Amino acid sequence: MREIGIYVHIPFCKQKCKYCDFISFAGKEEFQEKYYQALASEINQCEKNGFQVNTIYFGGGTPSSVSSNFIVDTLKRIQEKFEVKENAEITIEVNPGTVDEEKLESYRRAGFNRISIGLQSAKNEILKAIGRIHTYEEFEQCFKLARSVGFQNINVDLMLALPLQSLADLQDSVRRVIFLNPNHISLYSLILEEGTVLEKEIKNGKYALQTDEQERRMYDLTKKMLEKEGYIHYEISNFAKSGFESKHNMSCWSQEEYLGFGLAAHSYFEKKRFSNTTILEDYLQNPKKEVMLNEIQTGEMEKKEYIMLGLRKMEGVSISQFERKFGINPLFYFRFEISKLVEEDLLEVDLDNIKLTRKGLDLANLVFEEFV
Repeated sequence: MREIGIYVHIPFCKQKCKYCDFISFAGKEEFQEKYYQALASEINQCEKNGFQVNTIYFGGGTPSSVSSNFIVDTLKRIQEKFEVKENAEITIEVNPGTVDEEKLESYRRAGFNRISIGLQSAKNEILKAIGRIHTYEEFEQCFKLARSVGFQNINVDLMLALPLQSLADLQDSVRRVIFLNPNHISLYSLILEEGTVLEKEIKNGKYALQTDEQERRMYDLTKKMLEKEGYIHYEISNFAKSGFESKHNMSCWSQEEYLGFGLAAHSYFEKKRFSNTTILEDYLQNPKKEVMLNEIQTGEMEKKEYIMLGLRKMEGVSISQFERKFGINPLFYFRFEISKLVEEDLLEVDLDNIKLTRKGLDLANLVFEEFV
């Protein structure tokens, strides 16, 4: 039976981070009850079947900022509606400033077995500058509570190239996180999104952006520190202890199918990419009315996307798997693009794999552009 992932978008948060351009809202608590009614309706109306669910991921926004009853009820509804594998990976994102022991216990009882905690930095001054609502001390307490209630699979999010952040600051943050021994660490560079509070503050001169050179130094430093402590660098932005790679994200990077529920949620099903409305009021009135078909993939589009997604993984794209999926050798199909990138030392072909070189890791966007 074919397997599929499920993503659930929770668009509420206590306070929007200054760098965030996701579809999320602070100060709209009065819409939460109606939102979960609409979410339940969307799940119930889903007519796609004939598969097993192998991963479920609750993201946002901040799922932990709302009543745990809403979260638990939504997960239960999914479990009743779909055939969920016994060993399915079920993840929830939490913000240390919005969670307590009672919430964490309710998540575990409901069946969540993976938790992703947003830290970003261990420096409280930096957290305040980027609009986070928690301190490092609150993060540490959250992490220890998650362990104490039974979470054996914990991810911690870190960011680099942040305002006010020095190499020493980043090194200290990484060292503190390593000491806690999480199973997985995600490392993201700051992307200055148009229209965000942080973009305006940087334009006004309140903060300065890190240089590209400094950002690469920070990335290299973190990579070396994490690998030295046994974390496997398995995707551009992700490191994990052996066996704790994110199954949900790995499925997405392998071009496997998933369904998205909730405001602005995206889906990939039967070679079609589609998404829900981004307007909260419209979703509340009719959660399925404004589904937008973003793309119907042609054979060429599917092959290009498969390459781009696969190159995010450190193991790269398997030549034999590409041949089994599409019936053609990628070294022939993309011979011009691959030859050019190999000559520029951005790609290498190693036995059965096409993957980024160390230089390609720094310039990955240039590589991906060749397959657009």
